Amino acid sequence: MAELAPYAANPESSRGRLIPEGRPEGRTEFQRDRDRIIHSSAFRRLEYKTQVFVNHEGDLFRTRLTHSIEVAQIGRSIARNLQLNEDLVEAISLAHDLGHTPFGHAGQDALNECMQSHGGFEHNLQSLRVVDLLEERYGAFDGLNLSFETREGILKHCSVKNAALLGEIGERFLQKKQPGLEAQLANLADEIAYNNHDVDDGLRSGLITLDQLSSVSIFARHFETARAAYPEIMGRRLIHETVRRMINSQVIDLTQQSLCNIRSAMPKHIDEVRFSPPLIAFSPEMREAQHELKQFLRTRLYQHYKVTRMSVKARRIVSDLFHAFTQDNRLLPIQFQEKVEKGSDIMRVTADYIAGMTDRYAIREHRRLFAVEEIPF
Repeated sequence: MAELAPYAANPESSRGRLIPEGRPEGRTEFQRDRDRIIHSSAFRRLEYKTQVFVNHEGDLFRTRLTHSIEVAQIGRSIARNLQLNEDLVEAISLAHDLGHTPFGHAGQDALNECMQSHGGFEHNLQSLRVVDLLEERYGAFDGLNLSFETREGILKHCSVKNAALLGEIGERFLQKKQPGLEAQLANLADEIAYNNHDVDDGLRSGLITLDQLSSVSIFARHFETARAAYPEIMGRRLIHETVRRMINSQVIDLTQQSLCNIRSAMPKHIDEVRFSPPLIAFSPEMREAQHELKQFLRTRLYQHYKVTRMSVKARRIVSDLFHAFTQDNRLLPIQFQEKVEKGSDIMRVTADYIAGMTDRYAIREHRRLFAVEEIPF
């Protein structure tokens, strides 16, 4: 392992697990976390959950699995340059979307609306539920029993109301403290990945065009640089050359600005990081460029009428399923019926079931319940 900075998360001094375990042999605590995440059922299901496009719309669009791998790659590269713990960044990156619903943000919004009377639905909190409670792989405990530092990074957003119920892991939201630098880094690596790769997928889908993107400064600058370097290429190769330059420029900027922030704050230990302002950050100029890109994607891609049509369908599917299951729990699979019979709240059990669905499974389950024609089980 590369030498860690004194302010990095050190697996030898981890704040531990909810259920104490012996030290792992041949790997660190954070490597153990990473391995457990990769072998989880929730991680495998990410292959059929999507970001913007629904799973059946095309095999070339990114899924939450490919997105998570891309976040981990970007995060590890930056962590290495900042002397942070690469394994912890990777574990957080691979787990950050485990609790996401089918159909991306449309599914999350619909489930949140359904759960308003029961505390709402937060996908980051759901990711924590997955690793703390819902995975069923080990005889000694529910969930994956991950280390505090990995769990802290997974829970990157949380309402104050829910944070108050989480004990130690929710304290920073109540005390306005920061997570470790690895958690801060994974959060921004996620931002780099989805912004730039949504550009790629948006162009591939034909929902946005090169002419439209020419108004976005960060894209236009790197597009012209790529075209000047390779005047003979066009189409997909030119787009790839542009997007990789966009990512590289943001990685370099984040690394340089973060180093500057760290040197200014001079934290000597991870606990000092928690009492500092956010130290992993873009420069003001890059933050402005990213804001412009986000605004473009929101207007031109996420609000495109074809995406909106699918989002409306997705919200209806999630809402229909939720109301059907909560009104008659006999419609739930046996293992979820059993949880209700043992006293678990029907609303939360239903939310757990729906959040764990893939796009195509949710579509199929909706057809099973509401289609007139016979759908095979």
